[in-house]
Amino acid sequence: MSLRKHRLVTATATAIAALCGGGLVLAAPAAFAQSAEPNQASAPKELDKITVTAQSREQELQDVPIALQVVTDQLIDDTAAQDLGDLDSFVPGLVVDSQQPTQPGFELRGISTDDFGIGTDPAVGVYVDGVYAGRGGGVLLPFTDVERIEVLKGPQGTLFGRNTAAGAISIITRKPDASATEVKTKLRIGNYGKQYLEGMLNLPTGEDSAFRFNALVNHADGWIQDAATGRDLNPENNWATRAAFKTRFGERTSALISWDHESLDQLGQATTGIIALPPAPGLAPLPVDESAYLDPRKIPTMSDAEGNEESRRFDGVTLIVDHGFDWGGFTSTTSWRDYDSVNRVEEDGTNRNYLYVDSTNTESNRSYYQEFKFSGSTDKLDWIAGASYFKEDARQTSEVNALTDSVDTIVHNLGLAPTPNGYLFGYVDQQLDALGIPIHLLGHRWNETFRNTLDTKAYAVFGDVIWHATDKLNLTVGLRYTRDEKDFSWHNDPRYAPGLDAALDQLEGLGFFDLAGIPRDFFVFDIAFIDPPAMLNKGLTNRDKRSWSDFSPRFVADYHINDDTMVFASLAKGYKAGGFNSLQIGSSFENEDVWNFETGIKKSFPDQRLQLNASAFYYVYDNRQAVRLDSSTSIPRFVVDTSDLEAYGLDFDMRWQATDNFGLDFNASFIDSTYKNYVTSDGIDASGDPTGLPYWSAAGGAYYVVNLADHGDLRFSLRHSYRGKVRCGAESQAQNRCGVSPALDLGEAQNRTDLRIGWTSPQGRWGLAAYGNNLFDNQYINSLGTYGKNVLGTVGARVSEPRTFGVEFSAKY
Repeated sequence: MSLRKHRLVTATATAIAALCGGGLVLAAPAAFAQSAEPNQASAPKELDKITVTAQSREQELQDVPIALQVVTDQLIDDTAAQDLGDLDSFVPGLVVDSQQPTQPGFELRGISTDDFGIGTDPAVGVYVDGVYAGRGGGVLLPFTDVERIEVLKGPQGTLFGRNTAAGAISIITRKPDASATEVKTKLRIGNYGKQYLEGMLNLPTGEDSAFRFNALVNHADGWIQDAATGRDLNPENNWATRAAFKTRFGERTSALISWDHESLDQLGQATTGIIALPPAPGLAPLPVDESAYLDPRKIPTMSDAEGNEESRRFDGVTLIVDHGFDWGGFTSTTSWRDYDSVNRVEEDGTNRNYLYVDSTNTESNRSYYQEFKFSGSTDKLDWIAGASYFKEDARQTSEVNALTDSVDTIVHNLGLAPTPNGYLFGYVDQQLDALGIPIHLLGHRWNETFRNTLDTKAYAVFGDVIWHATDKLNLTVGLRYTRDEKDFSWHNDPRYAPGLDAALDQLEGLGFFDLAGIPRDFFVFDIAFIDPPAMLNKGLTNRDKRSWSDFSPRFVADYHINDDTMVFASLAKGYKAGGFNSLQIGSSFENEDVWNFETGIKKSFPDQRLQLNASAFYYVYDNRQAVRLDSSTSIPRFVVDTSDLEAYGLDFDMRWQATDNFGLDFNASFIDSTYKNYVTSDGIDASGDPTGLPYWSAAGGAYYVVNLADHGDLRFSLRHSYRGKVRCGAESQAQNRCGVSPALDLGEAQNRTDLRIGWTSPQGRWGLAAYGNNLFDNQYINSLGTYGKNVLGTVGARVSEPRTFGVEFSAKY
């Protein structure tokens, strides 16, 4: 680099450093955080090269013709991230709903699955060391020894397979190292009673074998307190372990076996009621005045959820065997995963029994995965071919729990009781009290349950070939064929209220119903699962067995203009397997297909230690299935809607090693997503309307290292993220994703700023750091619970996490 250029770069870096220090860094993070080294007397530090396996091959990031963002272990440390839900704001285009870790949601480039039932698969595939993580409760697990995370944007049906209509998240863990013994530990202590401890032991057991063990324990008291009882809400309480063993058999064969375990046991997500209620036993006027909603960030939370729980037990075992041949390589991947989870949360957001309602989701899932993959290369071709088999057995129970007191409120509000005061159970209790009969119909538990089972088998064969047509031009063709077979069942019993039925039996024995002129059967009814198919099949098991097939191709051309510039274009298909709506008997749907066209450029400036990447895309999503709450009926119900949508957008990322000690990164995503054809179940014609996504999201960060000579290094890291305001339409407003009430500002733009200052000893043996996440204490309303809105006059809200801060101590040997 010339002296003039060097001065220009230095001056620019200094200016940007000043801006960063003033808190003016634009939107935050990309997943590119770099490890910093102290100033050296030798050659200047180069921009780190990042190796990825996004195309099932080891390649340098800049050579991969895919819109791809890499989350490094440094970014995980900078943000004190514990799982994927702590990182999504730093990956523009990715949204992870992690408020309930046993029921997470993933969205990438505006494509998601709005369903928590086992009959529906996700649209974003999550993979751990190449193994499909599956659905729901077994996907959002704590980080244990993660090396990097690759976020592949756009459909990945050919390379990754089913349920990657939106893209794929590939988590790569560190492998056992036979070269040296290593011990690490980290202790994090923060506000709200945060206590986080993790440790790692890497132990060589031979010349070519090693054992690696990780464990973590995480606890926090919770950042909400019950205003009536003082109980801490929204706590964290889990522990996890990972053990891995790697060895070699001869010169050509290696094997890696790993075991993951996690235990989660904490309270379910807290809900804050946002309806101003009169003193008990008063009711809110119906219909609810949405403009009078209260701000849940400014009012107390009171909860009386019975059996409030979010728990999970997870185990997973993976065996990967690699063997080299003269012509290429062979890899066998075998995986078994098993988990049980329970999530019981309050829906009404009050501590009044006559308004009480909660929901419970219980899952049990066991899956088996086997893949055989062959690969090879010549001067002209790089190829991969293989086959896979996936088997899943899942069981789910969806429950609505209430009290006869709250059921009586529903009966009263809907005008269903043939009594003078409009109540049913309460009216009978008044008559019983007047007669001196010590039996009561109020105060009993009420349960309605939907049970589902799912047996899935999926078979696939695939191939992907990169042809080096010239020294500069590569042409890629890939194809995967998948067949899914699913056997599904629904079972919905009549309501279960043993205490109430026992009281009714006593009254029947006394002849009360003949005297009152009200038949006993009038007290036996359902309030939750009452759509026509459910009512016609109470107590019956219904089954359906279907199969779907899919061909997912991809075509890519990449051209290297020079050693530092590549342009590419691709056409790829992704799909989500067909399935069933868990809460709608007999409801099934076909495969969901996404066709995506993309073109982009990847550019490096070695002398300036700068990389710039950009891509433009357009996709069409056909037959998108979504489960939505239909509030057009007197009692709300979950229904399946089908829609087609399209979107075009841009992705941009930048990394700059401005000086040996100062680095910047920036990512941004733009998307314009609209419905092509969509009429909702309650008659809203949303065709041509926005799907509820913001135009822009961005993330960026900066770090600076101060070399303290014999006293180690001091590293400063500042990150900021931005997600734009939701583009509101009639459909997104009806689903409470935006609009609704000026007090809530649903769908507002979101910002997050994180700061970390860490010291490391000269040999890297010791470390001490202070961190602050969400420094400006921005809290946002994530969701509204409107299940009781029309029948109880209650609406609950859930709010994002406030500012957190703490200190970390680390040791390494």
